[in-house]
Amino acid sequence: MTTGPELAYELATHTLGNGLQVCVQPDPQAPAVAVNLWYEVGSYDEQPGRSGFAHLFEHLMFQGSRDVASGEHMAGVEAVGGSVNATTSTDRTNYFETVPVGALELSLWLEANRMDSLAITQANFDAQVEVVKEEKRQRYDNQPYGDLFELLVAHHFDATHPYGHLPIGSMQDLDDAGLGDVQAFFDAWYRPSNARLVLSGNVAVDQAIELVERHFGSLPALPRPQHAEAPPALSAPMVTRVSRNVPHSLLYASWPTPPAAHVDQLALDIALAILTDGHTSRLHRALVRSRNVAEEVHSASLLHLRAGSVATLLARPADGVPTDAVAEALREELAAFTVTGPTEEELARARAQFERDWLLDLATVEARADMINDSWLTHGDPTRVNLRLAELAALTPEDVRRVVGQHLGPAPSELHYLAKESSR
Repeated sequence: MTTGPELAYELATHTLGNGLQVCVQPDPQAPAVAVNLWYEVGSYDEQPGRSGFAHLFEHLMFQGSRDVASGEHMAGVEAVGGSVNATTSTDRTNYFETVPVGALELSLWLEANRMDSLAITQANFDAQVEVVKEEKRQRYDNQPYGDLFELLVAHHFDATHPYGHLPIGSMQDLDDAGLGDVQAFFDAWYRPSNARLVLSGNVAVDQAIELVERHFGSLPALPRPQHAEAPPALSAPMVTRVSRNVPHSLLYASWPTPPAAHVDQLALDIALAILTDGHTSRLHRALVRSRNVAEEVHSASLLHLRAGSVATLLARPADGVPTDAVAEALREELAAFTVTGPTEEELARARAQFERDWLLDLATVEARADMINDSWLTHGDPTRVNLRLAELAALTPEDVRRVVGQHLGPAPSELHYLAKESSR
């Protein structure tokens, strides 16, 4: 069995009296400290008719609090040489900063201040709704393939499912919302008991915990909010054909897969890498170089915590080749893979690429803090970040063959996204 490098990051955890969970990863050689705060709330937790709130708060959280004027959170971090940003997904909202060692206390004070006293005013709400609308126009409405993701999600979740809408949400829902709705969402989810804070970098464990207690310890202790139970996802494969003004037709094949924490997810990641990563991948050799039905083949996974995830394969047809022909070739190649599985060489190559990318990410305190928080949210244990390469090394060709046969079956959902001049 192949053995990869052992990881042994020191990870010290602490829980405040109000429920805030803290993990400190000290790195005395690092030039900075990453402050990575995950609230366990995403678009999954939005109520019907009130979509887009989780993403809206990604913007509102920078609009000031009791002791910080609008825009000064970001400006204050950048003024000391730090960087700051935020992201939203279906299951979490992430606020992260990387600051010089001497600015750690400033960063923690800013985060605690807005957790405790965010300025939710009508002016801030109205301004940020307009920002979100412009973001939607730029990223979705006025982009080629802008509705592709929405169509793909609809193959697996109906519109009423918590995973059935995009994090950007509905602009009509935001227009219809009142300030009370926004305040209620903040009060329900933005509390210490629903947050995980990771500090990675040049700070001692005792010092880090003392600073966190100093700035977050006085925040009220409120019960941990409960997430709605996920209803079943759609189970029957769907085939959708749309015609758009886009440069190229595309075929998306997609399958329901287990939730993010499932034991098969790593093998599925490696399977998709073997199938699509690089010019030596199985599907590139078969569909692009041998059968000449595609120009390129790619893959992706849409991971969810509370219901099934989604695995996708994307192919761009070669000139003159219908998407149906690509779909048929794709099904044939996957069927053959479920019989033979990968070769030892294919698995070794995918494992080496995964290991390289994993270690490159861990090399920076910013990405390391994020990966620790991801392991914490997904598996309930931040130390899982130390086990990932050992889990990778334990995979066998039979593991990969099995998960493809079990999860990427012969009848995927298909999205035929056709350029208008090629409506086949």
